[in-house]
Amino acid sequence: MSTGPVRVFVPADAAAVSVGSDEVAAALAAAGAEVVRTGSRGMLWLEPLVEVDTAAGRVGYANVTPADVPAVLTGGATGIGVVDEHPWLTSQHRVTFTRVGVVDPASIGDYEAHGGWAGLRRALTLSPAEVVQEVTESGLRGRGGAGFPAGLKWQTVLATEADQKFVACNFDEGDSGTFADRMLVEGDPFTLVEGMAIAAHAVGATEGYVYVRSEYPHAVAALRRAVDTAYTHGYLGRDVLGSGLTFDLHVRVGAGAYICGEESSMLESLEGRRGEVRARPPIPAVRGLWGRPTAVNNVLTLATVPMVLADGGAAYASLGTGRSRGTQVFQLAGNVRRGGIVELPFGVSLRELVEEYGGGSLSGRPVRAAQVGGPLGAYVPASGFDVPMDYEALADAGAMLGHGGVVVFDDTVDMARMARFAMEFCSHESCGKCTPCRIGSVRGVETIDRIIAARDGQSDVDAGLVLLDELCTTMIKGSLCAMGGLTPVPVQSALRHFPEDFEVHR
Repeated sequence: MSTGPVRVFVPADAAAVSVGSDEVAAALAAAGAEVVRTGSRGMLWLEPLVEVDTAAGRVGYANVTPADVPAVLTGGATGIGVVDEHPWLTSQHRVTFTRVGVVDPASIGDYEAHGGWAGLRRALTLSPAEVVQEVTESGLRGRGGAGFPAGLKWQTVLATEADQKFVACNFDEGDSGTFADRMLVEGDPFTLVEGMAIAAHAVGATEGYVYVRSEYPHAVAALRRAVDTAYTHGYLGRDVLGSGLTFDLHVRVGAGAYICGEESSMLESLEGRRGEVRARPPIPAVRGLWGRPTAVNNVLTLATVPMVLADGGAAYASLGTGRSRGTQVFQLAGNVRRGGIVELPFGVSLRELVEEYGGGSLSGRPVRAAQVGGPLGAYVPASGFDVPMDYEALADAGAMLGHGGVVVFDDTVDMARMARFAMEFCSHESCGKCTPCRIGSVRGVETIDRIIAARDGQSDVDAGLVLLDELCTTMIKGSLCAMGGLTPVPVQSALRHFPEDFEVHR
């Protein structure tokens, strides 16, 4: 008697697609398998990672090509065992990413079967103030980089009187080496929809916007499909789940400006203007989108809210350390053997992330540094890798957590050229509104170029270093937003920890 087609799970995540998962999925379907497209488990070095449904669980096969399909379906290929039992996953504590790679992101039924909508259903039984209190008690802070307490921001919006309020999700993930927002939305888009609906109830908003960078077409498609499905099933629109809540959600695609990762620039773009930083005060929570109170949060922040409400704020607060509560979704990239997503409670050391989860450098050479927190984050030397990965410990070490990105470099890296990259990045991405950022970054590139030329014996390095230090101080003190204010951070960390790369080469 036939037992039916083999059920297989193949990631449709952009990273997996880039290495051939679409072709593998097509070959599996042509061979008669039932193919379910999922997000990625985050073990990017194994992609395309195909999982075959068996009595023992979903057995994984790594780096599958179309030629491998017959062996995968007959069990003749060498697998990595049951994926849920893989040590790289079992040693993590996934909360925000608990469903990513597991569920079919297009299936609202699959989402609900894995705990979806429990947070929204509970939130709708509470008053807005009670929901805000749960989020406050959880200790959840903004995962976009600033680390501002989400509950405090929501409380400000709730307490501000207005004829209309908004919820805005900043999905303009532009930091080099970061990809958690994209992977979350491609693999579990309903959790963002749910989080925004909870936020709307909590602050009294009736309308929401997700601002997505144009470089993420797979995420845009997954999110729009999820929004349409949520409307069909009563999770968006008028009278959500019979609660009386009206919440309309819109997806807007940005033009790829890094500065729109800054919340006020994003709001300017949403309103149809050039993305440019607004002066503060007023803050967006008081006067944001179209002059109305607006709760602006990052994807990971909003996608964590459903779990906070489902399990209670105290449960989430029990994870982490100090004022850094809950889990952080770290992204390992660069010259690293095992790149991907690692979700752990705050407090794990950078060394554990790079050496144990990352497996050291892909090149096999000694790791020299890691940049933590995106292109505006500090370069941490290997000797400083014992620093705990939380907001306060990193700040004390002269670094920042940012969006949780960790980019690894081996001992061949030229840190003077990496410092130049930071200044060049700012010169390209500055909105141009303030002089220290607009002009300072250009002068910074020029100054570092002179230092690099000088270290090869052409002129005086010391004069260039003095000028660079003065320029960094001006940018820090005079820039209107973090774009210019943080650009000196990687430059100064490179100077502090790797001075030999700026010295004259004999």
